Amino acid sequence: MPIPLLALAISAFAIGTTEFVIMGLLPEVARDLAVSIPSAGLLVSGYALGVAVGAPLLAVVTSKMSRKLALQLLMVARVVTSFAHGSFFGIGAVVAASLVPAEKRASAIALMFTGLTLANVLGVPFGTFVGQQFGWRATFWIVSGLGVLSLAGIAALVPNRHDSGPAGLGHEVRVLRDPQVWTALAMTVLGFGGVFVVFTYIAPILEQVSGFSPRAVTLILVLFGAGLTVGNVVGGKLADRALMPSLMGILAALAVVMAVFARTSHSQVAAALTVFVWGIAAFATVPPLQMRVVEKAAAAPNLASTLNIGAFNVGNAAGAWLGGLVIAHGHALDTLPWVAAAVSVAALLLTWFAARMDAPVRAVAQRA
Repeated sequence: MPIPLLALAISAFAIGTTEFVIMGLLPEVARDLAVSIPSAGLLVSGYALGVAVGAPLLAVVTSKMSRKLALQLLMVARVVTSFAHGSFFGIGAVVAASLVPAEKRASAIALMFTGLTLANVLGVPFGTFVGQQFGWRATFWIVSGLGVLSLAGIAALVPNRHDSGPAGLGHEVRVLRDPQVWTALAMTVLGFGGVFVVFTYIAPILEQVSGFSPRAVTLILVLFGAGLTVGNVVGGKLADRALMPSLMGILAALAVVMAVFARTSHSQVAAALTVFVWGIAAFATVPPLQMRVVEKAAAAPNLASTLNIGAFNVGNAAGAWLGGLVIAHGHALDTLPWVAAAVSVAALLLTWFAARMDAPVRAVAQRA
């Protein structure tokens, strides 16, 4: 693994812990703030919407900076606000793809996102444990410290020679005229949105439906994180071989796993196994979804790649909101996997439509 990718992965670990640790602490936060679990779930939506809004804004602001300087500044800002989240991953994905040959770009993006998956294996369970023992605020003090360490890693390990140079605002914005770029962004919103319909409320589901203790939930989150790590690697390799067919297969598998979880959530052993498989299917979508946008916006990838991180977080926010809406209307927690499965099917249909849109372009290219 190229050393600069290690620095990006370390930073992704810090950001991922910030994003996902709230799920394991949702019951504690709700009790401490004297609000309902759906109301506490809006904390997920709020952070995700901050990412979605901040991503394109900061991509524009940093468009004329060197990529290394931009990443360092974004890591400083990330300690204070979630606005830096989308821009960091968007620019980081472009940098990661530039470090390897074209046929390995999706795998390079996956390697950077390994930090994000390890955040779920190590950061989230540890943060959940700390929050349960010392209060949820202690967890976020630790996360702030991780942000500072990540900044040091980028400054020391990411070289300037991989900078692709400033593209300028006009050049970046012109790529948004392509309807395939917008279709790819919509695929991301739906493709990952279904995951957060359930993941936002995974702690209550595991405690109230599956019957796990709060401490056991921490172990299940480790299992889920392990699945994310496996899925990230698998998704990158499959995307390098056949991007769109692989993505359609992964989304189909994700829909099936969610439907199965509606049943297996009532059995502890079956629930634990399903959560692991769900983690694999969930994060296997990330490298191909990110690669799809980078591929369709190859002439000016920075803004489009950053917007796609925003699209992930629009999906996260919408999924959290949709799950809370289902609960607030009196439906049981085990209804959420069915809703998530429906969202994944919608993503699959949109991906199939996008692949059909590609067919005339391929035919013209072959004739040429």
